[in-house]
Amino acid sequence: MNRPTKSEYYTEIALSVAQRSTCLRRRFGAVIVKSDQIISTGYNGAPRKTANCIDLGYCARKQLSIPAGQNYELCRAVHAEMNAVIHASRLDMVGADLYLAGLDVETGNQVIHPEPCLLCRRVIINAGIQRVVVPAESEGFHYIDVDDWILQDRVSFK
Repeated sequence: MNRPTKSEYYTEIALSVAQRSTCLRRRFGAVIVKSDQIISTGYNGAPRKTANCIDLGYCARKQLSIPAGQNYELCRAVHAEMNAVIHASRLDMVGADLYLAGLDVETGNQVIHPEPCLLCRRVIINAGIQRVVVPAESEGFHYIDVDDWILQDRVSFK
């Protein structure tokens, strides 16, 4: 029996969390880990006490043919990364890793190399998370240093 690496282990947990998603396009799960302890999890879905897309039977962004990564203000969902951060203490998240994994609803395939949106990046930076880990091609992983986003932001606003 091959023991999974930590990246494989936490990514599998993120995929399991994603099963709770209520999105009709993609199901994402996020797991925040620090010192080999799970701090928090989150999946994408409508805010508490509001109707989910799966309950409404439609996705406004899909009906309007909005490409992935655009016009998130029209989406009912709170992203998995945001939900994971909302449910954790900042003190616990400083220096932590966030594992992000997703499934395409139509194909059932795992999303390869998912990227947190710009709003989620801001939330991740503010939470003090150090690194984001996402599945990459060939069963590998891509490790994103959150400090790189901060540097990119500084360059883009000069």
